[in-house]
Amino acid sequence: MNKEIQKITILPGFNKGLKKENFDKIEILKGEVVTIVGPTGAGKSQLLYDIEKLSQGDGKSRRKILINDNIPEKKWRFDPRFKLIASLAQSMNFLTDMKVKDFLKLHIKARGKDFSVQIINKVISDANDITGEPIDPDMNLLNLSGGQTRALMVSDVATISNSPIILIDEIENAGIKKEKAIDILVSEGKIVFLVTHDPALALGANKRLIIKNGGIEQVLITTPKEKGIAHYLNWVENFNLKIREDIRLGKRIEEVKVFCQYYDKDKML
Repeated sequence: MNKEIQKITILPGFNKGLKKENFDKIEILKGEVVTIVGPTGAGKSQLLYDIEKLSQGDGKSRRKILINDNIPEKKWRFDPRFKLIASLAQSMNFLTDMKVKDFLKLHIKARGKDFSVQIINKVISDANDITGEPIDPDMNLLNLSGGQTRALMVSDVATISNSPIILIDEIENAGIKKEKAIDILVSEGKIVFLVTHDPALALGANKRLIIKNGGIEQVLITTPKEKGIAHYLNWVENFNLKIREDIRLGKRIEEVKVFCQYYDKDKML
């Protein structure tokens, strides 16, 4: 399905004051990341809702969403078997008493894919790349921490899910390596919409949509300099996560070289 979806287009609706949004259209291509930013209560969740429902002027904002320049087929809007969009909420918890590997096997089967150990290994390996707390395939889902759960779901959505469009609400609160998490999704050709208050995530995206009073107020294309700032901010946070991990393991943090070990100055602009 990913190969079918090359572009999603947002057509303007109206803000809370019934003023039409000031743009012709917003186009997002396969493999792009768009961040949605604005104050609490500005209307970010409504935009996510419009995208998830592939709205056709039938939501509060009256926005319309096109897929590959066309009105979405009804099955994409209303039939769960053909759902184009996967959502990752702020807090996610498993309620099923089963092992991680058994859950992944079940999801592979539910998606109609051929089972392979390689797929499970990839999902767990990618998840462990973005969480400081390693996940073992024999661990029980109920024993996973919040960070482990979010990391597993990001990796699962990237590798097993057929959904080409991913909606994420505030991944910065998950206690995972955010930049790597987004990279994993993009590497699989997903279109990612991300609600965030995190400056590193906001500046690292291809575009950011500024929401005010229920409407899209601005559409900003990220500049190379902004991406450089995002890289630095992510490096600072990853360095902090590494130090925290070393402290948990009982290591001493004494040498200056540990500071430089994780910083690639050539990536700064």
